[in-house]
Amino acid sequence: HEVMDHAPDGDRVPLGPASPNMNVYVLDEQLAPVPLGAPGLIAFAGVCVGRGYVNDPDRTRAAYMADPHRPGERLYLGGDYGRWLPGGKLDFLGRKDSQVKISGFRIEIGEIENTLLRVPGVRDGAVVVAERPDQSKQLVAFYAGTQPLEVDLLRERLGASLPHYMVPAAFHWQENLPLTANGKIDKKSLTALAGELETVEQGYEAPRTPTEERLAAAWAKVLGVPADQIGRADHFFDRGGNSLSAVKLAIALGRIVSLKDIVRYPVLADLAELVDVKSQPPVGLLQSPSEAEDTQTGGVEPMASSRAN
Repeated sequence: HEVMDHAPDGDRVPLGPASPNMNVYVLDEQLAPVPLGAPGLIAFAGVCVGRGYVNDPDRTRAAYMADPHRPGERLYLGGDYGRWLPGGKLDFLGRKDSQVKISGFRIEIGEIENTLLRVPGVRDGAVVVAERPDQSKQLVAFYAGTQPLEVDLLRERLGASLPHYMVPAAFHWQENLPLTANGKIDKKSLTALAGELETVEQGYEAPRTPTEERLAAAWAKVLGVPADQIGRADHFFDRGGNSLSAVKLAIALGRIVSLKDIVRYPVLADLAELVDVKSQPPVGLLQSPSEAEDTQTGGVEPMASSRAN
């Protein structure tokens, strides 16, 4: 229970310390306490724990169990993630059922939605996981507002506070988001709509330059995707790439680009342009006309004279 006498220092209100006669844990999957500050499952024990869910033995078995740390007491796992702050207060991080894993990263959907809602002009928002035709998964954001916003603006705002793998691959404006019978955002409908929009908007644009073709071949090898399915507008991480495969890609390209370059330029056409720039010799290493003529004629004397000088 948190008691506040001023605005919170961060962007979230902590849940506070445990109330009297209650024990609160932050546990790992084996129900062992995690270190201070580490994320884990929030569990409650003590007089606050009930007997179970009415007429639902399966959910009861999954959530209610004996407290392994205090014999004779019951433990309740509600499906929330959190962490202990240094001051002894509990910080809520999200729901277990709203976490997904994409491209090897565990992602908290609620964190993306909260960041989206802070963008000026966004009245309501939701993020869903959609499956692409190649069976890879991607994040798709839906938002409501008075008018559509520039996609680049949305990407920039979310990218300023979220890692690249948490920035949705697509943003769709709607006048109002669909709701369920109990007034919550209907994410099932949005997931189905995301698949339909992906099918409509899916357009393959073949690589145009030799560098783009070389990158497409490298992507195909690293990601295990047929080369003819990789277009110049494809996003490396949306196609299933992760940090490990990005390192492999950098090695496959002879380290002409770094991991940071791939993260900064994940679109194939943009990365190809960077490769072309980095492939150009530095200006200071370009030969002067006289040096080029000496090289072509095999002149030794001018070079010897130059060393003497």
